[in-house]
Amino acid sequence: MTTKLGDWIQQQLPEDRLHLLRHQPSYFAKGGQVQRLVAWLTDFGFLQQKLEAVGINPLIDDYDLALPLVSEEEQRILKLIQGALRLSAHILASDKTQLTGQLWGRLLSFENPEIVTLLEQAKQAQKQPWLRPLTANLTPPGGALIRTLTGHSDSVNAVAIAPDGKRAVSASLDNTLKLWDLETGTQRTFPGHSSWVNAVAIAPDGKRAVSASDDRTLKLWDLETGTQRTFPGHSDSVNAVAIAPDGKRAVSASADRTLKLWDLETGDVLATFTGHSDSVNAVAIAPDGKRAVSASADRTLKLWDLETGDVLATFTGHSSWVNAVAIAPDGKRAVSASADRTLKLWDLETEDVLATFTGHSSWVNAVAIAPDGKRAVSASADRTLKLWDLETRTQRTFPGHSDSVNAVAIAPDGKRAVSASADNTLKLWDLETGTQRTFPGHSDSVNAVAIAPDGKRAVSASADRTLKLWDLETGDVLAIFTGHSDSVNAVAIAPDGKRAVSTSHDNTLKLWDLDTGTERDTLPGHSDSVNAVAIAPDGKRAVSASDDRTVKLWDLDTGDVLATFTGDGAMNSCAVAPDGVTVVAGDGSGRVHFLRLEGLGG
Repeated sequence: MTTKLGDWIQQQLPEDRLHLLRHQPSYFAKGGQVQRLVAWLTDFGFLQQKLEAVGINPLIDDYDLALPLVSEEEQRILKLIQGALRLSAHILASDKTQLTGQLWGRLLSFENPEIVTLLEQAKQAQKQPWLRPLTANLTPPGGALIRTLTGHSDSVNAVAIAPDGKRAVSASLDNTLKLWDLETGTQRTFPGHSSWVNAVAIAPDGKRAVSASDDRTLKLWDLETGTQRTFPGHSDSVNAVAIAPDGKRAVSASADRTLKLWDLETGDVLATFTGHSDSVNAVAIAPDGKRAVSASADRTLKLWDLETGDVLATFTGHSSWVNAVAIAPDGKRAVSASADRTLKLWDLETEDVLATFTGHSSWVNAVAIAPDGKRAVSASADRTLKLWDLETRTQRTFPGHSDSVNAVAIAPDGKRAVSASADNTLKLWDLETGTQRTFPGHSDSVNAVAIAPDGKRAVSASADRTLKLWDLETGDVLAIFTGHSDSVNAVAIAPDGKRAVSTSHDNTLKLWDLDTGTERDTLPGHSDSVNAVAIAPDGKRAVSASDDRTVKLWDLDTGDVLATFTGDGAMNSCAVAPDGVTVVAGDGSGRVHFLRLEGLGG
């Protein structure tokens, strides 16, 4: 430890140290020792020790003790640190060693003396190699993004927020639902479906949820006990579900082109609604509980009378699938989202299109209307969300996800929203705040190529799972390198021209001997596709970039990972500067990360 406080805490007996870390901030708050509390909460030694001893959430909670007691300026500083910790919580929960890099990446743009001191303390405390951000390359605190929720192992298709605004339920391609605490990020998993879970709705009492699945069933869940009831009846995938305001009935929408009205107490089908000529993708129930609006791949929406089963109106205007629909709180208007990249605002009484909203560059997958009825949030395959003012038609864009955004829900207070994405995460947002020569030979796409320092040879990397060493003068294949079990994404040649490093969709890197054509080593460590690699000028180290959101520094002699930096999204590219210590990486959101290798010694 390099801070006096950190050293002092470390010197305590284990039992005393744990007690201090758990309870001392509370003692300070209750005893009116506000400045001592602030001193602890702005000291890296305390942050590091508490994180290691009890985890990230208790550390985040400590700041709530101080915020009501301090001055406006102190409050601003503490909120910045707490916000940075909250934004990094999903990373620090699994890798506490990244605390320094995460704080640097999120707080470097702030010039408050306390923040500058904290970052310098963090830097001085590092005893192992680490990747130091040279710019504020991670989402900073104080913006729209509050927290990222990780845990699903596949695309998250849907999300619903409980009436208390404190919990959310997500539905995923991993066949599960998860119940989330939005304050702490903790989760509980509900398995049971035998295929993808496409949608979820929470009952008005907040105690039950209904899920819709590709396994053709709906399930009614008790969110407290985890028990379930299954409702079969559809003959194809169930794409959506909505619960009536009375909490006793639900309407499901299916690829079998029908909707069904269910009694949630008995499990009976009360009515089946037919009329769409293609898959029904979404459904919303009006506040009066008597009407519903469905959205279909047949490019239309339909307004239904839930008591008679009649189609009251059909809405045409979209030029492609209608993926989602939401009804305004007044029950008089609805907003639809379509694969034609637009949203439309409809008058449910006159059937008129009141407005068309353009701006997304790909499919619009979902939409939610705020409780005030004046704003809507859309989710798109272009990886963004947009906040729309339904009266002025203005928009605000929220980037951050690294893949298609599939769903969005707005909290009852209208101030926060939760999005669900194909990048396997959910995010909690604050809504306020020249000549050529062709070398044939691969049997699939060629993803990358590197030229040796002598300029006479090149190595290509292909989706056919192989690399090839080429003679650039003759066009001959000098060697074929096999070993990867999936597409080879990138390749780099060492300065000596004798070795190459490849990266693959199989989550590994491989070190090759170009003279003998043999594999020298396999470097495991990434948990998702490795997209890029760069070799340092000394030829002893390499840097890789991966879909698992990390940049890793490797020792090519031992195969060890020397350092890891985790960003907010998939890392697509990387390069090492001629100085051998500056690393530049690019991620899926368009952000460029400038990092410096530190702690390497001589």
